[in-house]
Amino acid sequence: MPRRPKAPLDLGALLPSWELALRAERKSPATVKSYGDGVRAFIEWCRVEGVPAVIDKPTLNGFTAGLLEAGREASTVRSRQLGVRRFSAWLAEEGEIAADPLLGVKAPKLDAKVIEPLSDDQIRALLKACAGNDMRERRDEALVRFMVETGARAGEVVALGLADVDLGAGTAIVRRGKGGKGRVVPFGPHTARAIDRYKRARASHRLAASAALWLGDRGKEFSYDALHKTLRERALRAGIVGFHPHLLRHTAAHRWLAAGGSEGGLMAIAGWSQPDMLMRYTRARAAERAANEARALGLGDL
Repeated sequence: MPRRPKAPLDLGALLPSWELALRAERKSPATVKSYGDGVRAFIEWCRVEGVPAVIDKPTLNGFTAGLLEAGREASTVRSRQLGVRRFSAWLAEEGEIAADPLLGVKAPKLDAKVIEPLSDDQIRALLKACAGNDMRERRDEALVRFMVETGARAGEVVALGLADVDLGAGTAIVRRGKGGKGRVVPFGPHTARAIDRYKRARASHRLAASAALWLGDRGKEFSYDALHKTLRERALRAGIVGFHPHLLRHTAAHRWLAAGGSEGGLMAIAGWSQPDMLMRYTRARAAERAANEARALGLGDL
């Protein structure tokens, strides 16, 4: 009797199992979401295009090309494609497929984008948009000051616990940064004061006994999405166009170097192990900093 052909995999049904495995590997919530979004976008593209949702090179290439032709940012397309590639590798590891068909597939090439950091006036405007004495206003001011001074990633900031922040020493422990690496980030008295003011307002929150440093509005917890939402609202009030919380990391990197900080010090504070990341984050104002350094050196004063 001939063997029945194996039914195609139900990718949507397997996705929760993969996300569970990612969490077991202690991937960050942002990484789990990003990978999952890639697979969900792939399944939806297949549905719209009327093609079987199977993981192979031709289908993945069609998906990738379709996103690019639709005008999606190359970085977004790269992220979506990576999610599908990681999912394919997991399916092979779990024995759901005989082998990973996407081995050797290359990611779309990224343009070398130049991201302008916020100016000091824009930072002041953003802080002014947070001014007030209720818990949310104090929290958002503390968030902005902490992120623009330390350059910590949004996910790292959200994950901070009360015990991770020492206001007297002016330090915070990032227990698990990108790649599972921890580090200590320093901050100054203005940021310490802002966090202290927030903590005093936090004491009346329904979840004040929580170990988490940041708490949400109306008695709720504070999430990665909540951070993005609240800071974008503040930026809108401040008149800052195209704001994204990650812009504060670019701004922190530029301000560090512009103030005379060393590249090695910045890499340690930001949690970078490769110098190419430093160049990526500080490219926009590199010429300006070089010109200021040249004037200070006075090499033409003969």
